Amino acid sequence: MPRQSEVPMWKRSLLAVVVLLAAACSGDGAADDTRSAPTTGHTHANAPSPEPLRPGERFLTLEMPEPYSPAAPSGGTDDYRCFLVDPKLTAETFLTGSQFMPENTDLVHHAIFFRLKPADLSKAHKADAATPGVGWTCFGNAGIDAAGWVASWAPGANEKLLDPTLGFPLPPGTQLVMQVHYNLLGVDGAAPSDQSSIRLRLNDDVSGMKRLGARLVAAPVELPCTAAESGPLCDRKAAVADVTKRFGPKAPRRVAGLNQLCRSGKPPVAGATQQCDFRAKKNATVYAAAGHMHLLGRSIKIELNPGTPTAKTLLDVPAYDFDDQSIRPLATPVQVKAGDTYRVTCTHDASLRGQLPQLKGQPARYVVWGEGTSDEMCLGMVLQVPTT
Repeated sequence: MPRQSEVPMWKRSLLAVVVLLAAACSGDGAADDTRSAPTTGHTHANAPSPEPLRPGERFLTLEMPEPYSPAAPSGGTDDYRCFLVDPKLTAETFLTGSQFMPENTDLVHHAIFFRLKPADLSKAHKADAATPGVGWTCFGNAGIDAAGWVASWAPGANEKLLDPTLGFPLPPGTQLVMQVHYNLLGVDGAAPSDQSSIRLRLNDDVSGMKRLGARLVAAPVELPCTAAESGPLCDRKAAVADVTKRFGPKAPRRVAGLNQLCRSGKPPVAGATQQCDFRAKKNATVYAAAGHMHLLGRSIKIELNPGTPTAKTLLDVPAYDFDDQSIRPLATPVQVKAGDTYRVTCTHDASLRGQLPQLKGQPARYVVWGEGTSDEMCLGMVLQVPTT
C-alpha cells in the first residue's frame, strides 16, 4: 500500500473518535482471550485509588455542571454530548494523568476531553446557549474546530502513569470540553441521568517538562454481512444512508474520506481486514500506543515502517476486548523520523453480531465507519514528543 498524507478535514474528525482511548496507561501486551465472543457489560466499580502524587503534582476533580439525561436523536441509539468544564488555571500547568469517573456506566460508552484556549471559549458558550438543556450535541468532535485532544476514557482504562516529565501543556485560562458518548442500546423509555467527573493530575512545575502530542491513524471499515445474514442494510449504499440519517452529513464524508485517504480514491473493497498508511511529518519519540474499535473488533495493530529492515511494532492486540482499551506504554521508547510510515491494521468479525447480547436484535448491516456502538471504527493512536 502506498504511503498517504493526511487530509485536514479527516484529521479533525479523528480527534473525536478517540475513540475512546485512555489518557491513562496500562501495562504492555494484550490480555488473553479464550472466549468465543468478548464481553460487553461495563463494570460498576468505583474509580481506583490514585497513585501517590509526584513532585510538583496536584489533583483536581471536575464534574459536569449538572445532571444530564441522554436522548438519542434521529431514531438512533447513541447520544454524543459536550459539556464545558473550567479548571480555573491562572498559570501554565501540565496534564500528566487522568481518571475519568463515569457516574452511570450502563450508559457511558466513552469520554474525550479537549483543551480550549480562552480566545475560543465564546464558540463553546454559543453552542451551549443554542442547545436546550445543559451542553450541546457534538457527533464527530467537540463541535469546535480549535479544540485539541488531551485526555479520554474507554472501558478498562484506569490511570497508570508515564514518566513524570511527560504531559499535555495547559496554558492559563484553558477550559476543557468534556465529550461523553452515551449508548442507549437496551434502554426502554427515558434514560436515567448522568453526572460524570474526571480527576486530573496536574504538574505546576513546568521546568523540564516534555510536551506530549497524540498522533492518530485510522483505516476504513468495510465489513459486509455474513453469508447467513440478509436484509436491506446489507446493501452498502443503504448502510451509508442509515449512518447519515443517524449522525448527519459529516458521517458519509468520513466514510468517503477514509477511502480517499487510504485507497487513493479507488473504490472500497469489502472485507474483514482493512489497513492504512500514514507518513510521519516530524521527528518524534513514541512512548505509548493504543487502539479503538467497537463490539465487532477482533484485532488491531500499529506498525512503523512495515516490511523494511527498520520495522517495529508499536501496538499488537491479537484478541481485542472492548472492555480493555487502555493505552500500552512501550517497553522502550521508539524514535520516528520524518518520512517514516505508520500502518494501522484492523480485523472485524460480523458474526459477533449474533453472539453478543448487546447487539442481538439489531438488524444485519454492512458496517462502515460510524459513531454508534452498533457501527465500527479502526483507530490507532501513538503518544509522542516531537524531537529535533
